[in-house]
Amino acid sequence: MLNKPLTKLLLVDDDEDTLIIAKYCLERLKGVTVKYVSSGEEAIREAMTFMPDLILLDAMMPQMDGLTTLKTMRLFSVLAQIPVVFFTAKIQKEEIATFLKAGAIDVITKPFDPQALASTILAIWEKHIKNTTGN
Repeated sequence: MLNKPLTKLLLVDDDEDTLIIAKYCLERLKGVTVKYVSSGEEAIREAMTFMPDLILLDAMMPQMDGLTTLKTMRLFSVLAQIPVVFFTAKIQKEEIATFLKAGAIDVITKPFDPQALASTILAIWEKHIKNTTGN
């Protein structure tokens, strides 16, 4: 049993098709409110009011990419501790290492398995909770 259930998820992706598919997949997350935005700027604004438990963040977006978005979020004390999972087609070892070094707790690669997205997110959340609480 998790110490803190996942109740709020923010998904950030500039690809409309990805958002549509993810929205369908994430309906399986019972008890989780999911907000969807399509840019780094929107992500920061939405995170400030929504205060998600977890952010699923696209790495490649115009204007403000995922790494820049994460670094900007970390400048705000209220957003600094929100765990972030990168959602990306950039899956080279060096790229994944860069995301983790920047503070991401995990990486979900695209294309993703629609059937497994919800359970993958829950598994990442559970692992994060265990790592932060020592349970």
